[in-house]
Amino acid sequence: MRRSFLLTLTLALGALLGGCGGGTKTVSVASAPPSVQTGTSTAPRTSTGSTTTTTTSTTPPAPTEGGGTPGPTTTRTAPEPAFTHQGSTAEGLSGAEAVLQARGFTANATSDYHPNQTLRVLIGTRAGTGQQAFFFVGDHYIGTDSKQSSAQVRVVSQSDTEVTLAYSLSSSSGAGHADVRFQLNNGKLTPLDPIPPASSRQ
Repeated sequence: MRRSFLLTLTLALGALLGGCGGGTKTVSVASAPPSVQTGTSTAPRTSTGSTTTTTTSTTPPAPTEGGGTPGPTTTRTAPEPAFTHQGSTAEGLSGAEAVLQARGFTANATSDYHPNQTLRVLIGTRAGTGQQAFFFVGDHYIGTDSKQSSAQVRVVSQSDTEVTLAYSLSSSSGAGHADVRFQLNNGKLTPLDPIPPASSRQ
């Protein structure tokens, strides 16, 4: 009788301990969700990081476009021809005459100076040396027709960007005069015809 009671008690304790072991398994399953939540919290970080990268790459293009805008600023206004920077400013006819006087010349005919043209000219005479043609682009003095004076030179014709001068030649040259066209083209004044040598212009 005693043995059967002990056997029953042992079986009951075994069953009870078996049930407790099952409870432990349930607890371990319940601990699984925290790891899933940790995975979910990692995902937002990744998306946040990618958003930051996109914002950073968007910023550089703006300065680039801003840097490209100054290019048109070159269109500010077309720069004056390079050679005009060598001369001085002469405002209108009075300014042009002042340029001649500063170099010891007197204007022959002020009617040669056309203020409505881009290319303007005045013939000046200096006692003892002869005559020279003084050229202006707008209000800027750019130089003379030749380094050496001529015995006589006059304006034959002119337009907005072209002036034709007639040079009187010496009798030894065999010709009475020579016409030379001076043209302003792409900011540069050049003679379209050969200028007679100084010896034949005296």
